[in-house]
Amino acid sequence: MDAASRKLVSALLPILLCLVGASRAQAQPYIGVNYGEVADNLPSPDETAKLLKSTTISKVRLYGVDAGLIRALAGSSISVVVGVANGDIPSLAADPATASRWLASNVLPFVPATTISVVAVGNEVLESGDATLAAALLPAMQNLRAAAVMAGDGAAGIKFSTVNTMAVLAQSEPPSTGVFHPDITPQLQQILGFLSKTSAPFMINPYPWFAYQSDPRPETLAFCLFQPNAGRVDAGSKIKYTNMFDAQLDAVKSALGRAGYGDVEIVVAETGWPTKGDAGEAGATVDNAKAYVSNLVAHLRSGVGTPLMPGKSVDTYLFALYDEDLKPGPTSERSFGLYHTDLSMAYDAGLTSTSGSAGSSSGGAAAQPMSSGWCVARDGATDADLQADLDYACSQVGVDCGAIQPGGACFEPNTVRAHAAYAMNQLYQAAGHHPWNCDFRQSATLTSDNPSYGSCVYTGGQ
Repeated sequence: MDAASRKLVSALLPILLCLVGASRAQAQPYIGVNYGEVADNLPSPDETAKLLKSTTISKVRLYGVDAGLIRALAGSSISVVVGVANGDIPSLAADPATASRWLASNVLPFVPATTISVVAVGNEVLESGDATLAAALLPAMQNLRAAAVMAGDGAAGIKFSTVNTMAVLAQSEPPSTGVFHPDITPQLQQILGFLSKTSAPFMINPYPWFAYQSDPRPETLAFCLFQPNAGRVDAGSKIKYTNMFDAQLDAVKSALGRAGYGDVEIVVAETGWPTKGDAGEAGATVDNAKAYVSNLVAHLRSGVGTPLMPGKSVDTYLFALYDEDLKPGPTSERSFGLYHTDLSMAYDAGLTSTSGSAGSSSGGAAAQPMSSGWCVARDGATDADLQADLDYACSQVGVDCGAIQPGGACFEPNTVRAHAAYAMNQLYQAAGHHPWNCDFRQSATLTSDNPSYGSCVYTGGQ
């Protein structure tokens, strides 16, 4: 490299590093979204692609193959999961040539311009009760992968898996007792062997929403929404869980370990919370949906992971991008959308990119990704609520409550309110100082007045 070239590289390097850093700051590699199409009012593929690019969502899962959307995402950093319909599985299993034709029609025209990361072969097949279909699942996956390897280029690295519900577990509570249902074990063992050999993920749909439906108590709701709660101690592992999402994932991790495939990566193929429901569907509200999804996103961004999978955020596909007005069943089934089909937000889940804006919220306010100041106890909050908030905040990874211990700089005044305010602010700052990190069941509030006093210093205030 000559002197002039070195000088040019030196001049451009800081700019390139800034661009790479900005791209990484905006993209969240572990956050995806499901794109359901059981609707008659969906935006165009180009509009949907533009919306996705304005968020921190880095991957999208299709339930089939939508050529328009896949092409609209070409050249972007957003990867795609495409789906094989359950009805296609028998023919794909029976004939390798059919698998090659399916790949040639539904994958090869789009790669490598669009990144297709996974082909999900079937949806909830093992728990469908159709033994013939379940038996055909692995051969179909094997034939499709063989066709992809033979095709080479952009198809060779695609993973092949299948999506399961939590019903594949015979037991999930407490998490350490997680075990797969014996009725599906013969097929599942072989599938897990295939996933392990090909480094493909085990895809599962954990829904704290359904767990709450089966146990609609206030303490269960707080546990499901990542809100302050007493926690649940696993008697086997002695681990204290503070949210249902982690508990469900660790139950799956335990089941994989018992099956002999603890090395298989877990991917959350679906999880979400409805904004409305029928009279008998407790907890289906906009506020609860916002609490679940925004707190889940904050949890993933923290990088804490789960007790059995620490230090790594599990790839998670939120359900869903839009409401689907033609889905059958209760109202909740049509009400999981993060966005309305007019591209406005159903609620602000904290997914807006720092360099662009997604649709505006239903109230018309632009999304505010981050706040400043301090998080303190709200006037009128009871000591009982604040004690629960204090216990919760101090139990979270990354929160240091040493200053409110005896002898600490913030121990005095020795009151629940003062200690809770310090702990809640520590959690708020550690979680990224987003507005939704200072809620605590509405017992906390943000302030621009520095609450520090004497030698007691509250972090924050930028």
